[in-house]
Amino acid sequence: MTEPEATKGVRQPEAAEREAFGPEAIEAGRLLFAQECRFTWGSAALTDLPPAGLPEIAFAGRSNVGKSSLVNALTGRKTLARTSHTPGRTQQLNFFDLGGRLALVDLPGYGYAKVSKSLSHGWTETLKGYLRGRATLRRALVLVDGRHGIKESDAEILKLLDDTAVATQVVLTKMDKVGKGERERRIPEVEAELKRHPAAFPRVFLTSSDSGEGIPELRAFLTEIAKNG
Repeated sequence: MTEPEATKGVRQPEAAEREAFGPEAIEAGRLLFAQECRFTWGSAALTDLPPAGLPEIAFAGRSNVGKSSLVNALTGRKTLARTSHTPGRTQQLNFFDLGGRLALVDLPGYGYAKVSKSLSHGWTETLKGYLRGRATLRRALVLVDGRHGIKESDAEILKLLDDTAVATQVVLTKMDKVGKGERERRIPEVEAELKRHPAAFPRVFLTSSDSGEGIPELRAFLTEIAKNG
């Protein structure tokens, strides 16, 4: 598989490293994500995007997958990104500045049936435009509910990221709710599906915003992206 242009210079962890980075990398990640992280911009349309600057990490996923919870867990803040018991409420691209070194972008959720078709279409078009045209976008994290695996709407986003050549990393969420036997089935299933997507790396990160599983490792990985600008 050809390495996506945006990933060049960023070391991708091998299988054995997927959940276990070295202590130096873990500490570097802890230090970066302990820096001030503040909301800087909310964009409801492509005409209202902030000026390009810091390298950006986009968080994409279904409306109830836990994007905001993951952003909060990574930064150690309970209310940085707004969470809601009503899926579909994030209606804009929310930008956060992490220590002046990395921008975290919480994208509108997708795949929520109760949102009107016209509103859902508008979000989708904004999302597509951002992914196609943002030169500072270094990686798209596609969050997938670990209990269910890749659904049709997730596959559609992965296809869009293939088409736009955006380097993609899948992160399985809510893994504290997935038993050992189910994990042994789910992870190979997801990694096999990712081999069909040229923009996606075939390894996945396993996380839980509630238990903290995988959070230090994901911080370490994103810190490497920040180092490479």
